[in-house]
Amino acid sequence: MQHAYDYDVIVIGSGPGGEGAAMGLVKQGARIAVIERYHNIGGGCTHWGTIPSKALRHAVSRTIEFNQNPLYSDHTRHLRSSFADILAHTENVISQQTRMRQGFYERNHCELFQGDARFLDANTIGLTHPDGSVDRLTAEKFVIACGSRPYHPADVDFTHPRIYDSDSILNLHHEPGHVIIYGAGVIGCEYASIFRGLNVKVDLINTRDRLLAFLDQEMSDALSYHFWNSGVVIRHNEEFEKIEGVSDGVIMHLKSGKKVKADCLLYANGRTGNTDSLSLENVGLEADGRGLLKVNSMYQTAQPHIYAVGDVIGYPSLASAAYDQGRIAAQAVIKGEATAHLIEDIPTGIYTIPEISSVGKTEQQLTAMKVPYEVGRAQFKHLARAQIVGMNVGSLKILFHRDTKEILGIHCFGERAAEIIHIGQAIMEQKNGGNTIEYFVNTTFNYPTMAEAYRVAALNGLNRLF
Repeated sequence: MQHAYDYDVIVIGSGPGGEGAAMGLVKQGARIAVIERYHNIGGGCTHWGTIPSKALRHAVSRTIEFNQNPLYSDHTRHLRSSFADILAHTENVISQQTRMRQGFYERNHCELFQGDARFLDANTIGLTHPDGSVDRLTAEKFVIACGSRPYHPADVDFTHPRIYDSDSILNLHHEPGHVIIYGAGVIGCEYASIFRGLNVKVDLINTRDRLLAFLDQEMSDALSYHFWNSGVVIRHNEEFEKIEGVSDGVIMHLKSGKKVKADCLLYANGRTGNTDSLSLENVGLEADGRGLLKVNSMYQTAQPHIYAVGDVIGYPSLASAAYDQGRIAAQAVIKGEATAHLIEDIPTGIYTIPEISSVGKTEQQLTAMKVPYEVGRAQFKHLARAQIVGMNVGSLKILFHRDTKEILGIHCFGERAAEIIHIGQAIMEQKNGGNTIEYFVNTTFNYPTMAEAYRVAALNGLNRLF
């Protein structure tokens, strides 16, 4: 690359997508700079999203486990932790993550700048520092990895002390007895689990007709049942008319005429790409109504020298996928084409209590595609390891082709589901006839383990064939 510019590539954003791109570029010898708006690197994933919410979830689920354990439950000492207590623990995890990631950039001699980036022209960035001073940086190419933020409708007053979004909820310092969660997507469901686990009353307002409709229906139903069983009130097909902040809480007026009052509201309905401050018009790019950019298979935007990865390009909006997208974009930037590409079946992990994880097709998709599939099931309550650990809730379901025995989809509900799924994923990814459900019958698993659920499910499924 020529040296007419300050850098070969400038990466905007240091979350998973930006990090994947930056590390990929620097390892291939590019001179790069990374611009991060926040005073620490790591992006929303580390500071407001994935990491803090999972650390919260872990602490809450351990508390539940302790309180349900018959060894301890006959004593009066019920474990109680407030939301604020547990948040102190998440701070510790966040700082460990930040330090580790900071080390990646330092070791690889990446230049890091703190400030707000905007395009001045096709090859120039204006960088506004926290003190207000502005620098100009030039590069031949750019990777936009500026992420997303919670969507704020104009008619909701997020400055009210009792109205939160999924970022600001991490500053919750009072102890709510009752919370309304508006939006029953992944984030809404995860927080419903966390609050219910802390003994907070939860009203989960779902704008659709079932929870997490992209999941296999059985998994979605299992979560609904589990929520109902633990006392979460789910209200389907509801939308708000008006959200009224009062001195001691929030009153939500629904279009159906109902009113719900609680100590606070978590508004978790949708996210927006952080593109509005980039002055995209100066480089002839335009984001859609949700602030997202369109890209081709190599993550190029409509301007071939500007790439985009992560939440800012929309689906699947997963930290795991963003790392890979960044890595693939880096390859495309340097080599002009990318030989790597995202795997076809990206696993999803949903960190409710208990977890849900899946990879591949759902029963509904296979039925619509008229694929002759069969189902193999294992229930956790029948596994020795689950009985030892007290994990009675949960199941593993394998969908496979009746004739070829090829695994088509795996769905798991229960503690550790997001780990368990990878065993099946590894077999699904085998090529040349290596992907068959018979693998699980013919292999020996450690006993007792959760992994053994695959053998039980495989036998169960093969027994259905005739």
